[in-house]
Amino acid sequence: MDRTVIAYVIYLLVSIGLTIWVARTLSRNGRIFLSDVLHGNEQLADAVNHLLVVGFYLVNLGFVALYLHTSGTIDDTRGIFEALSSKLGVVLLVLGVMHLGNVYVLNRIRRRGIMEKEQLPPVPPQGWTAPAAGA
Repeated sequence: MDRTVIAYVIYLLVSIGLTIWVARTLSRNGRIFLSDVLHGNEQLADAVNHLLVVGFYLVNLGFVALYLHTSGTIDDTRGIFEALSSKLGVVLLVLGVMHLGNVYVLNRIRRRGIMEKEQLPPVPPQGWTAPAAGA
């Protein structure tokens, strides 16, 4: 078997495995965060969580597939490790950027919800007073 094909197989197995692991970790731990962002609405948190995971899979697996191609042939075992290290390093960086992007957006949504809560008075008004006649 050609060493380039061996590198492709290893790259695909490791990249897909990492993508699945990261997606499951983010899904499991992000659900709690989403529930807080969405004010305890568990059904909506589960739905948004599922949509985020599907989008995460689509973007990352699409990138893995597009990044599969290598420019030259791999002649020895050292070449396999060099090709895999650069390709997997880029995949890990993309996974990290995707994760940070998700956390950033969700944190912005959470902050907006907190700001909206702070704008409401802590106690509803008990009445109002008519303006003074001379004012």
